[in-house]
Amino acid sequence: MLKLIQIKSFFIEIGELTYFGKRFFKELFNKPLELKELLRQCYNIGNKSLLLVGVTGFIIGLVITLQTRPTLEEFGAESWMPSMVSISIVREIGPVIIALTCAGRIASGIGAELGSMRVTEQIDAMEVSGTNPFKYLVVTRILAATLMLPILVILGDAIALYGSYIIENIKGEVSFQLYFNKVFNALEFGDIIPATIKTYFFGFAIGLVGCFKGYYCDKGTVGVGLAANSAVVFSSMLLFIIDFIAVFVTDIFFEI
Repeated sequence: MLKLIQIKSFFIEIGELTYFGKRFFKELFNKPLELKELLRQCYNIGNKSLLLVGVTGFIIGLVITLQTRPTLEEFGAESWMPSMVSISIVREIGPVIIALTCAGRIASGIGAELGSMRVTEQIDAMEVSGTNPFKYLVVTRILAATLMLPILVILGDAIALYGSYIIENIKGEVSFQLYFNKVFNALEFGDIIPATIKTYFFGFAIGLVGCFKGYYCDKGTVGVGLAANSAVVFSSMLLFIIDFIAVFVTDIFFEI
């Protein structure tokens, strides 16, 4: 019985989230566009995540190269390292890990911020004063997350490749020019474009879930913590689902 109740509540939440997303697209094209707030949220989401993304990307490049190089050395295939690392990072590892890292920061931050505004009745005050809180608070944050995450992923991928180059330079004395010539020779538009497109969906999912959990927060200050925590868990799960769908669709498209 308990499991049935949990399953039922899960599908109810999915339906509410879908309706929340539908409302976002409806409000997105209504005037006025809160450009000043949008730019502020882009700064908060993008600029304040640079250090986290940079460190994460750098470690990704170091770890993948250190873990993979001994295996390639056994087969005398060290020259394949730049090609293999670049394709794996750009296609899959970079976007997913950086998106998960950003979900931990962005979704929890948005959920906690909007949750605090809900429990302190600031959102209710905006509604009473005639302001559209959904347009000002939700639309700007979701749009900012959607626009900023692809930029953060591209930056993280570049730093990850540089981290991989450092290991190759130390272990195999590979020059910067030679390493990145091999990287760009290995990459094709079929690797870069689908990976970049899916990051927009990652950003949208992170912003949508964070806003949804925070906007409908309840149970006082305890609910703020629950909103932030559930925003991270739910958005992380959603990222894996989106990634699976993106890989499946890309595979079919390029196979045809």
